[in-house]
Amino acid sequence: MDLMTSTDALAAFCARAAGFDFVTVDTEFLRETTYWPKLCLIQVATDDEVVLIDPLASSLDLSPFFVLLANDKVTKVFHAARQDIEIFVKLTGKVPLNIYDTQVAASVCGFGDSISYDNLVRAISNVELDKSSRFTDWSTRPLTDKQLTYAAADVTHLRDIYRELRKQVDATKRWDWVEDELVVLRSIDTYVVQPEQAWERLKMKINRPRDLAALKALAAWREKRAQDSDQPRSRVLKDDVLFELAMQRPTTPEAFETLRAVPRGYGRSSAAAEVMGLMRVVEGLGKTDLPVLPERYRGPSPKGAVGDLIRVLLKSVAEQNGVAARIIATSDDIDALVLDDEADVAPLKGWRRKLFGDKALDIKHGRVGLVATRKGIIEFAVKAEAAE
Repeated sequence: MDLMTSTDALAAFCARAAGFDFVTVDTEFLRETTYWPKLCLIQVATDDEVVLIDPLASSLDLSPFFVLLANDKVTKVFHAARQDIEIFVKLTGKVPLNIYDTQVAASVCGFGDSISYDNLVRAISNVELDKSSRFTDWSTRPLTDKQLTYAAADVTHLRDIYRELRKQVDATKRWDWVEDELVVLRSIDTYVVQPEQAWERLKMKINRPRDLAALKALAAWREKRAQDSDQPRSRVLKDDVLFELAMQRPTTPEAFETLRAVPRGYGRSSAAAEVMGLMRVVEGLGKTDLPVLPERYRGPSPKGAVGDLIRVLLKSVAEQNGVAARIIATSDDIDALVLDDEADVAPLKGWRRKLFGDKALDIKHGRVGLVATRKGIIEFAVKAEAAE
């Protein structure tokens, strides 16, 4: 195990690594006080070598490693890859090529939804990892021997996990399941949040078009301010504050004093001045310029009996196939499916539709029923006249 602090040593390793079918990769980073993750260490392993790359070393240029990430002939194996890949997207502007996520593969092989790395190591390699260094400060130098040992373990056992999960995916013929999940990880849109789209992640009910216009403007402003200042969104404004501002739309410093969500005196800050400018623009919009509210569904509630039946079906299908239910459908997916036969959700696409989606629609429309037996839940066809 080598700690690499020079570009020449890194370039030599990456040249050797390019000759292997796969490498395992992990990172250590800090993010508590920043918008962008601060990369502190990169761990990489081939079949016969483990290296720890120090991105904080003044004499090291990461370019050779970025070339390795862009090599489509070498599979880059991660566990719970999203945050690791987000770091590399920020540094290079690109998603690493030919990536594989063992957390995804584990979920379709019956290890449960979002299994942790240490639990997967325990299940497959029968090894108990020492995770006591997980929350140490990885930006301090020098790193301790304990930290280095911990970091190396995150890629050494990953080699055996990758090989075993490949065998299990082959045996179950579920490569299309894995590939469907990896599509999201391979898309750069997964990692780059455009300020104009930031409002979409907010789970808030809006009943008036002007309120929605305000919320969109505020969410975009917060996202850009957080990115530009490299601080967490919540440090700029919390979600509940955005919501109250969108509802009240203050346009004077005094108006802020009546809001419970903001601290006293906030109305005189530079941030408040920007917010007031946005709210004046929103107040000046004509009715034809306001966004259209999403259509409200007027039929049965997705939280009612139909949704409950479909959730029972989901649990049954997941158990029968030895796979985590969430890989097939989320609760939000089921809600959307109850509301719309053509909803743009994963259960109505690809292998999920064959496994679950079509059956869910049959239950929704009374073509299929469910019965509980000692062997579990069994589906049965409903006569046409009964379904009407």
